[in-house]
Amino acid sequence: MALPLLGLALNYEDFPPLRDWILGPGRAVEIQDFVKPEVLAGDWRPKAAAWAGALQGHGGPIGIHGPFFGLDIANPDPEIRAVITRRLMQGLEIAEAVRGTHMVVHSPFTWWHLLNRRNFAYIHAAMIEAAAECLAPVLARAADIGCTLMLENIDDTDPADRRGLVERIGHPNLRLSIDTGHAELAHGRYGAPPPVDFVEDAGALLGHVHLQDADGYADRHWHPLEGRVLWAPVMAAIARLPALPRLIIEPRDRHHLIPQTVARMEALGLGC
Repeated sequence: MALPLLGLALNYEDFPPLRDWILGPGRAVEIQDFVKPEVLAGDWRPKAAAWAGALQGHGGPIGIHGPFFGLDIANPDPEIRAVITRRLMQGLEIAEAVRGTHMVVHSPFTWWHLLNRRNFAYIHAAMIEAAAECLAPVLARAADIGCTLMLENIDDTDPADRRGLVERIGHPNLRLSIDTGHAELAHGRYGAPPPVDFVEDAGALLGHVHLQDADGYADRHWHPLEGRVLWAPVMAAIARLPALPRLIIEPRDRHHLIPQTVARMEALGLGC
């Protein structure tokens, strides 16, 4: 199966120089202006309106990165989970305002959880149930507005944990996301499987991929081809999926150079 056009995650100020490159062929856009607590606590509507205007007539997919700072969807305290649910509902309000059809949400699983699964045998099941409760009203609202939550690996070392959570919830508006750089970090630091195995494990549940490169040491968000991710097997595994996910390059900086990065990837048969 041919890979889809590569999209881009970016803030509003990075969009104007890339407008024609994005809107011309209809590349996916992931808006990242609305993740910070101070933005959510303020008046986010003018920025959302600016984005909606800038993307008027855009024929490609639109999504947002949802709120995540300090928001553990598996928090054991139900009063704190209620705050997290409220923030995610606010994220969906923003997604609706910009006509977004996906919202990225962060995974709660860490290396500590994997290492201590026998020491604290109750924690894994409790996390699954807490996350399901936290996301229930969010998913109901997401279905109402035609938005899908994409559950992204952050500090995950076993891709089956996230998949198990998505399977347990079993909601059509909840799918898996893979961040290739996060997977490479976990592979290098924690001995987790490499990114290609995250793709293989996700299978048909994979709806979204953040493409970024890293060195197996930290969360670099370098452009693809600048680190050590083995891109050929990763992209080949994605191409074999029964339905292709949204492919979003998520760089930390130098957004204006992304067209050149994509051209290099295309020359290697890794995207377009």
